[in-house]
Amino acid sequence: MTTTAAAADPALATYADLARQLRADSIRSSTAAGSGHPTSSLSAADLMAVLLAGHLRHDWSKPKDLANDHLIFSKGHASPLYYALLRAAGVVDDAELLTFRRLGSRLEGHPTPVLPWTDVATGSLGQGLPIGVGLALAAERVLHAPYHTWILVGDSESAEGSIWEAFDHAGHERLASLTAILDVNRLGQRGPTELQWDMDAYAARVKAFGWDAIVIDGHDLRAIDDAYGRARAAKAPTAILAKTIKGKGVSFLEDREGWHGKALDKDQAKQALQEIGASPSKTFATKKPAAWAPAKAVARPVELKTYTEALATRKAYGEALMSLAARPDVVVLDAEVSNSTHAEDFKKVAPERFFEMYIAEQQLVAAAVGMQVVGLRPFASTFAAFLTRAYDFIRMAAISRASIRLSGSHAGVSIGEDGPSQMALEDLAMMRAVHGSTVLYPCDANQTARLVELMADQPGISYIRTTREKTPLVYPAGATFRIGGSVVVRGGDATDRVTVVAAGITLHEAVKAADLLKGAGTGVRVIDCYSVKPIDTATLVDAVKANGRLIVVEDHWAEGGIGDAVLSALAEAGALGALVGYRHLAVRKMPGSGKPAELLDAAGISAPQIVAAVNGLI
Repeated sequence: MTTTAAAADPALATYADLARQLRADSIRSSTAAGSGHPTSSLSAADLMAVLLAGHLRHDWSKPKDLANDHLIFSKGHASPLYYALLRAAGVVDDAELLTFRRLGSRLEGHPTPVLPWTDVATGSLGQGLPIGVGLALAAERVLHAPYHTWILVGDSESAEGSIWEAFDHAGHERLASLTAILDVNRLGQRGPTELQWDMDAYAARVKAFGWDAIVIDGHDLRAIDDAYGRARAAKAPTAILAKTIKGKGVSFLEDREGWHGKALDKDQAKQALQEIGASPSKTFATKKPAAWAPAKAVARPVELKTYTEALATRKAYGEALMSLAARPDVVVLDAEVSNSTHAEDFKKVAPERFFEMYIAEQQLVAAAVGMQVVGLRPFASTFAAFLTRAYDFIRMAAISRASIRLSGSHAGVSIGEDGPSQMALEDLAMMRAVHGSTVLYPCDANQTARLVELMADQPGISYIRTTREKTPLVYPAGATFRIGGSVVVRGGDATDRVTVVAAGITLHEAVKAADLLKGAGTGVRVIDCYSVKPIDTATLVDAVKANGRLIVVEDHWAEGGIGDAVLSALAEAGALGALVGYRHLAVRKMPGSGKPAELLDAAGISAPQIVAAVNGLI
């Protein structure tokens, strides 16, 4: 676009002025920090200038207004541009802009919700677009909200499978309120990207997933303006494929390899700012959304089902979700295994709030993260073993300060004949390691129902581990539980000679063992450690001080599960000195196929092995 063209059109002149400022501020902040990604920011400056000043509908004074559009930098390393955009919006001033990447600054190396205008954390590439799918699903299928979701996507991250999971699902759902802005600047971290500037290839791939594709020069302000207008009016999701130049606006940076992730020094920055034409930064107006509020939905009392007979905890999970459908903010997502996780029970009563995500676990978790941004309470379920595929999304969800609820079924060797590919034996370790997480492992149907109800209001990342096989009832209807609690289900007095800690399927084995040993005159205290994290340290300390002998038994690898949680809690409480004997029964050999009872016995975690361990300690 020429200077004459900009002068003839006030809007284009504003875009050009804002793009110049975004480039200058991206260089200023990264140079002050001595690190960052200025060249990745320069390539997308024109794209963001037109969006901010012309098409984004956002009231910056009300960041949680449900009418606001959403903007996510999936290419989170372009944070200098993102913070420059916030400076242009007037919510970050010059002084704060120059604290970029400093200890204690809100302007971290990659965006996080420390800033109230930032929906989610980005920086692990391939996550912004899948999260945008969740926001669009919430807008179009639950809230019926007017907001539009804009995602800035890098060309390098389009090699991530999660990006194509998002393209697939958004196309399948025809999410017209979602726009992906691909910054195709040709250069990645170490050199050219896979497709470089093959815009026809990008367009063909995107169209194959049911998206509208608009190919533009990413530095032509008029073309960008037109593309955004078309995207907002579209009847399908839109991908704006913008051919850009990395380092645009600075002669010695443009389309040059070797500059990725490198800040300019002071002399280089001075030259760059001279070329750009830097001037004091100012605030640019953003259009506010039209006033809107969601229709009022009345929550009904939650009436949990109670049980008097054996039932699989996975089935109790599904029936608890069915009860939680009384809450209009509860949504349920599943990865095409809802007839096994029993999330399908929720679909029977609230189909408009049930989301089939198919076999795409990264998209499953990402969509849940997107939905919670706008106040929904998502429960997402699949086989526990398959959640490992989405672990980076779970990790990033914690950085996003997201509140999501995950359910993993078919845990441990007790699933039986399906064999080790389906057996989650790492999940407790995985979920315990997530910052601020809650990890629950119920043993029966009544306990499961109560814990699922508690999860609905639990902040952060919560995880419930459910069992394939039916398990007998341990607790009566109406029993109460708390996050961070445990229950002494056998023993609990001065006659106890050993304490056995278990949860879920192995709690039943521990109870069988305790009853056998009681008949032989040996008292055993059995603790149901249903809250693996946070763990009930006080109850564990009391038990160890009472008899000094401890056995932990779990259907999980020996590393990172209940055993480690118990020892860590005792160590932090200074109670390890009270231990005079300790055994840890866990899965230590690669399992195969077999009947559940056979596999428990082969793993050394069945009632007879617990009896042997108790006798060995005393």
